[in-house]
Amino acid sequence: MLAPGTAVRVHDDWPETRGPCHIRTPYYVRGASGTVVRHLGDFHNPEDLAFARPAATLPLYHVRFDPAAIWPEGTAGDEIVIEIFEHWLDAA
Repeated sequence: MLAPGTAVRVHDDWPETRGPCHIRTPYYVRGASGTVVRHLGDFHNPEDLAFARPAATLPLYHVRFDPAAIWPEGTAGDEIVIEIFEHWLDAA
């Protein structure tokens, strides 16, 4: 399990280019670096559930991103926090 404050990088992967899939990781943070805010619990992988496949239970996190790195027109004080499953994250 990843601890709050852990620096992470989202996989720069595009499984939708390889065929039908269900991805909950927004395209605009793929390849971006962020920081784990909190562990939200462990849940069945929706990428498998969407196709009625057996789904592993995976940790889900809130991950904070620097808005300027995602959207340069962001305003000071803005915050981007996204729910991301652990299998999409690498230690930065």
